[in-house]
Amino acid sequence: MRAGVLAAMAVVMVVAGCATVRDSRLNPMNWFGRSQEARAVAAANPYEGRLPVQTVTELHIEPATGGAIIRAKGVPPTQGWFKAELVLEPGADPADLTYRFVLSQPVEAQRAGSAISREVTVATFVSDFRLEGVRNITVSGADNARSTRRR
Repeated sequence: MRAGVLAAMAVVMVVAGCATVRDSRLNPMNWFGRSQEARAVAAANPYEGRLPVQTVTELHIEPATGGAIIRAKGVPPTQGWFKAELVLEPGADPADLTYRFVLSQPVEAQRAGSAISREVTVATFVSDFRLEGVRNITVSGADNARSTRRR
């Protein structure tokens, strides 16, 4: 009887502690908040002939084993853009990661179409080692950027 009561009390204490872990910085789901609109950073040079996406519409940081996946969605000016990639921009501040969302323009002229039909999604993996000390992640396009801060 005594062992049962002690076991029940231990279970209650463990379950009560779950709310604290859920809201703590130890939980990888709490690493970064929602992205916000930011000012675009001017591109120094085209990256391997690719240009920045016109507008960055979404930015999500998703926890993964050994790090995180940075996923961004952008809208180029016309259909047919390809070879999308997030390219890490050199930065002076190690607490900030800045990526340029670049893609190759179509060889032939393309019609514009709707914004939904032009959406391009790209992602990259960042290790826990690289994320150590990072407070802000920004993905920049030609007209805007999206940024998210660590909670």
